[in-house]
Amino acid sequence: MRLRSEDVVEVIAGDECGERGKVLQIDRKAQRVLVEGVNRVYKHVRRTQKNPQGGRLSKEMPIRMSNVALVCPSCNAATRVGARATEDGGKERFCRKCDASIGELKPPKTSAK
Repeated sequence: MRLRSEDVVEVIAGDECGERGKVLQIDRKAQRVLVEGVNRVYKHVRRTQKNPQGGRLSKEMPIRMSNVALVCPSCNAATRVGARATEDGGKERFCRKCDASIGELKPPKTSAK
């Protein structure tokens, strides 16, 4: 999947379906993404010198990459992402719904003479 950190995604499956958030971290090997404000769980923390209060800490947990879709900045809809070559020899991501460019994947080729 052609996701990057700082992309805005929408959850398309599961309990959090329909929620949007920013991608904080991507684990490509495990096929999981960490999305801001999505899949929050409570971690119970014991009292220590470092954390004298203790209690419940709310944090985000990763979800499967297949359960999120990129939100296109131009049409503001959850969409699939494609890759295409540009005229100058580079590669870019584009929205499959409105055909708008989302960002660069590979810089253009430079002619070395």
